Amino acid sequence: MDADLTGRRFTRSEEWARRGERSDAWAATRGDILADDRFTRGYPRYVSRAKGAYLWDVDGNRYVDYILGYGPAILGHAHPEVTAAVTRELALGSCMSPLWSPRQVELTELLTSVIPGAEMAYLMKTGSDATSAAVRLARIHTGRSKVVRWGYNGWHDWTAPRPAGVPESTLADTLKFRYNDIGSLRAVFAEHPDSVACVIMMPFEVEAPEPGFLAAVRDLAHAHGALFVLDEMRSGFRMALGGAQEYFGVRPDLSTFSKAMANGFPISAVVGREDVMRGLGETHMSSTFYGNPAEMAAALTTVPILRDTDALATVWRLGEALQTGLAKLVAESGLPAEVVGYAPAPFLRFADGHEALKLSFYEETTRRGILLHPNHQWFLSAAHTDEDVEFTLDAIRESLGEVLDVR
Repeated sequence: MDADLTGRRFTRSEEWARRGERSDAWAATRGDILADDRFTRGYPRYVSRAKGAYLWDVDGNRYVDYILGYGPAILGHAHPEVTAAVTRELALGSCMSPLWSPRQVELTELLTSVIPGAEMAYLMKTGSDATSAAVRLARIHTGRSKVVRWGYNGWHDWTAPRPAGVPESTLADTLKFRYNDIGSLRAVFAEHPDSVACVIMMPFEVEAPEPGFLAAVRDLAHAHGALFVLDEMRSGFRMALGGAQEYFGVRPDLSTFSKAMANGFPISAVVGREDVMRGLGETHMSSTFYGNPAEMAAALTTVPILRDTDALATVWRLGEALQTGLAKLVAESGLPAEVVGYAPAPFLRFADGHEALKLSFYEETTRRGILLHPNHQWFLSAAHTDEDVEFTLDAIRESLGEVLDVR
């Protein structure tokens, strides 16, 4: 399949953007600045539909999608079995709080059966819900207030990546350490003895943890009376069925999941040790919509597919093929970048000082029908095919020829 060289027009997408800026605060304030959660020139803004590994914008342009909603669509967009399960459940009613659905019992049983560190589970809606719940449970269990964190752990006040509007007193209780640097964590504990409730971290972003690093973080936390919380939003049900804790063989006290757990439907979970999870009885963490069974049905369909089929093996195999082919193209072209990350979530990291080249590269790949995020891990799904990877590598090859002028 030849890459599309005709270019892409975003007329309708731009019309929606102008319209949205009058009423939609998100559209009005995000602009075109390239940052972790924004797109820039050459990208569509509004989507029409998605199916499998593909996404269509409102102008009718089709893309091979390697963003997948920031990772949730592990089986591909609009997976028929997941959609059917959700549709069946919706026909029975959606929000029926405060009564509980049997789906809640079934899903917590399923999660505790496949996640190594899960003795009990609590279902919520978003990733930020779950990480904030884990922090509160750690504070209840330890009687301490400070949190040590690494990575992106959500938007709530204690972890907000942009601190405008967050009280200084809240910011003072959140501390940071450097990844793959156990000495930096020791220094935090030395400066704040007997006051840290937990260390919460993603298992990785694009850099792999050094051998034994995650276990060393856990052991150091325990040595200082703190809990170890693994934020598995991106890695859960992607690196392995039981997430990064299964893949790396490390047992956290608490862990958090969402994204791939329900193939794109909004549900999350905090799971972990029973003695810590029972702290729920001492606080209030609830929502009108936490008990909605349709999203639970999505997870109850997605997780068994990942457990009982070769879906995850497919994700790994295709990701490895993409990484191998991309690394070859980078080496041959002399592009100042390196292929990083794990196969299910790869990335192309440009060297510092090449922002203009990076922008041009991603503009060209988007023009050729490949949707890659310039500042965030990419994601593979079980719906991608060998042909999709071949098409992607062809498009990247042509894009490199365009931006480096080495055709």
